[in-house]
Order: sequence, then structure tokens, then C-alpha cells
Amino acid sequence: MSHDAATIRIVAAVITDAARRVLVVRKHGSAAFIQPGGKPEPGEAPLAALARELDEELGVQLDPATAVPLGAYSDWAVHETGCRVHAEAWWVQVLGAPQARAEIAELAWVPLQPPHGRRLAPLSEDHILPAAARVIAPG
Repeated sequence: MSHDAATIRIVAAVITDAARRVLVVRKHGSAAFIQPGGKPEPGEAPLAALARELDEELGVQLDPATAVPLGAYSDWAVHETGCRVHAEAWWVQVLGAPQARAEIAELAWVPLQPPHGRRLAPLSEDHILPAAARVIAPG
């Protein structure tokens, strides 16, 4: 296994509803659900990038005052074969009702804890959602 795999840097959002379910999205042509978010533009601050991506992909407005950092995580990318994805993740509140836009084919609300009922990317299933569960629903 190569240790010099290309790394894709992204920002990712954990958006929850009143029932503490988490919003996940599926891109066109993909079978796996991921956290909403995307790649920052050069020089763009992480939360600014996240706000832009959430507006483009879901039509919602991020409230940056509510953003809780969940950490940075890496795993193999589900959309770019042979690449790793490194995500800075936040638990955020948004204004508006999320709708699938741009490259997003489908939205789903899944339980914070497994089983999630959908095929999730390893980054979401193994890293981001467990981190969110420690913050949102501490045992």
C-alpha cells in the first residue's frame, strides 16, 4: 500500500435535526453517502468554504456562531480511487430546509449511532459520526 497517495482536503458538516438524526448526501453516480461539504478555494477559510458549499449543495445558510469543531480525520476517498480524503469537520446549525442541488442526487437523515441504514463513506461512518456522537449525545 502506498503512503504517498494524493490527499484531498475538504470541510465537512454534521447537521442534525430535532430527533438527533444526521443529514448525509449522495452525489450523482455514487452509491455511498457522505457528509455535506467540499473543497475550500485557495485562501478560503474553512467555515467560509463550508458555508459556500452548504449554500451551493443544499440551499441552506450556515450560522458560523453555532459551529462546533469535531476534529480532522482522514480515510480513503469513495469518489476518487487511490486518493485519501482529509476532512475538517464541524457540527453546525443551518437556516432553511436542505434540498439536493448541484452534484447532490439524494439526501437522507440517518441515526447518529449505527446502524445508519445507508451505505456511508468510511470517513463518515468510522470517523466523523463517532466524533459527533461523543459531542452531541455523550454517554
